[in-house]
Amino acid sequence: MKTLQHILALSIIGIMLWACGSSPQKNTSNTNEEPVVIANDSLEYEIIIIDPGFTTYLNSIAKPEGYYSQTYLENKNRLYVITWNYRAQNPLQFNPNIYENVIDYSPHIDYGYEVNYKLFNYFEFAQRKYKMSLGAGSTRFNR
Repeated sequence: MKTLQHILALSIIGIMLWACGSSPQKNTSNTNEEPVVIANDSLEYEIIIIDPGFTTYLNSIAKPEGYYSQTYLENKNRLYVITWNYRAQNPLQFNPNIYENVIDYSPHIDYGYEVNYKLFNYFEFAQRKYKMSLGAGSTRFNR
C-alpha cells in the first residue's frame, strides 16, 4: 500500500511539474521577406535588395518618401557608392558577405526619386545592421 502511495505521489508531482513547465512558443515573425526592387524602367536600371530586415526598416524606421529632396539623396548616394564600391573591390580587407557587388551609379544620370530614396535608405539600413559607417557624415548606425 505504501508503494502505491509513493507512486501516486510521484505521479502527481510529475504531472504538476509537467503542467507548470513552459511550452515552446511559435515564432510568428515572418523571416521570408520579399526582396525590395529598386528600378527605373526608362533607364533599364534595377537593384534587388534581399537583405532580411530591409523591408521592415523601409516601412517603419526610414523617413517617408518626400522627406528628403532628390538632390540631397543624390549627393548622399554618390558619397556612399564611392565607399561601398571601394570596399566591394577589396574583399580581403572588407567583408565580402556585406559588400557583394559594385554599384554602378553615375552622377550624370537622373535615376529618379524612388531609386535614390530606396538606395539611400538601403545604405542607412546597412550601416545600422552591420554597425559600420560609409562616411557621408552619417552616424545613424550608432542610435
